[in-house]
Amino acid sequence: METLIISHHEISKLLPMGECVGVMEETFMTLARGDAVQPLRQTIWLPDKKGVLALMPSCLPNPSVTGAKIITVFPGNLNTQYESHQGAVLVFECQNGRLLAVVDASSVTAIRTAAVSAVATKVLAKEDASNLAILGSGRQASMHIEAMSTVRPIKRVRVWSRNPEHAEEFARRESIRGRSVEAFRSAQDAVAGCHIVCTTTASTSPVLMGKWLEPGVHVNAVGASVSPFRELDSEAVVRSKLFVDRRESTLNESEDFKVPKKEGLIGDNHIKGELGEVLLGRVKGRASEDEITLFKSVGLAAEDLASAYYVYKKAETARVGTRVSFSAER
Repeated sequence: METLIISHHEISKLLPMGECVGVMEETFMTLARGDAVQPLRQTIWLPDKKGVLALMPSCLPNPSVTGAKIITVFPGNLNTQYESHQGAVLVFECQNGRLLAVVDASSVTAIRTAAVSAVATKVLAKEDASNLAILGSGRQASMHIEAMSTVRPIKRVRVWSRNPEHAEEFARRESIRGRSVEAFRSAQDAVAGCHIVCTTTASTSPVLMGKWLEPGVHVNAVGASVSPFRELDSEAVVRSKLFVDRRESTLNESEDFKVPKKEGLIGDNHIKGELGEVLLGRVKGRASEDEITLFKSVGLAAEDLASAYYVYKKAETARVGTRVSFSAER
């Protein structure tokens, strides 16, 4: 039996942002209908706490596939040649359990994470939202500029980083690509007057404060998926109309939610709905121009599995990737 190996070099062509947004919309509606199997992720921290190994399994009904993302997250890789997220997504078919593909997880994670934020922005941000602030200057910062531009008429982009030199370099690099990006030394100044704010850091303490949030802003908080990472202060969560990718995952994994809950400032009912419920019309998204909306993303295995299978099918058609005899047949 042959298995298709798909590297990061091929994924950017096989999974354009606009197409991934559509795949994520379908995935969230599948989750909201209760048709997917989506357990909580399992994580193992290394003894020195430099990195974490995560196992994220899932099963989807249409297409009928199951699989898992196995990934390491090393936040300290920012100043190295390596991505912070490294690993693979394994895709199996559900008739005989054959391993169809092994797909680079770094590229899939980068694209699908930003595409999920685009879905949230599409249903929660104001229609004319055009000013964007990005807190963070890594790969997700770049991907989120592309993703936000896919669903809203972005005209102005600001970036902030805890390292001002990184923000300046990011702004120069993105401007060369044709995007006008301005670097700010203050996160508060970067956020001021913006319609969309995306937090894409690996911070363990808040970088976005609730007192900075202006009426009508939409926030995508994506950088903190597991403890001890946290990007929002409690006031930011309390002031916002909160939507999530999945309730169970948020309640168990998100420090951005768990900290204000522990402080007694919010309860579980502060979560207004999941993205899939909004897409299906079961839950109303933005109700007024002045509402502050917040999408808290922790990242789901179903997102990775759906994206990886989409990449696999396109790779089959385009005849790209490397085929290997991976498993023996009787």
